[in-house]
Amino acid sequence: MRRRTFLTVGIAGAATLAAAGWLASIMRTRPGERALDDDARAIMAAIVPAMLDRALPERPSDRDAAVTEIVDGVDHAITGLLPPARAELGQLFALLAMTPARRAFAGVAAPWNEATRDEVAAFLDAWRSSGWALKRSAYDAFHQLVFAAWYGNPRSWATIGYPGPPRINA
Repeated sequence: MRRRTFLTVGIAGAATLAAAGWLASIMRTRPGERALDDDARAIMAAIVPAMLDRALPERPSDRDAAVTEIVDGVDHAITGLLPPARAELGQLFALLAMTPARRAFAGVAAPWNEATRDEVAAFLDAWRSSGWALKRSAYDAFHQLVFAAWYGNPRSWATIGYPGPPRINA
């Protein structure tokens, strides 16, 4: 390879990387903007109790507050994902928000905000062990998002004996 060709390819590569970084920064969710719309929040609010059943507080008001915090944590986590991953999750939520798709693909007859924990747990179990790799991947995404949001939440730390992050005195 000649020196001139090497320099040209290097400059073109650097320009391409800079353009990709700039484009990614534009496509990221703006501060204060939610990644989950109302339908996606309802789906996650139904999934959280099914995944974390006994880990959540027992008192209904504390349980509801924890579910809301976890859904907010999932929303926050999704805002930090790269645009293609956010787009895929958006498509998944849009699919599950449609009544015929919810019934056909998830097996959940009731709207998400009326679905029982058992219905949602059955849907999650079916997707976790599905022969269709796309369903297993979707289950894995839900699982990772929910568990990261729960165990990143200070409300969960006492139940697992975690004292919290170390405090640094200045």
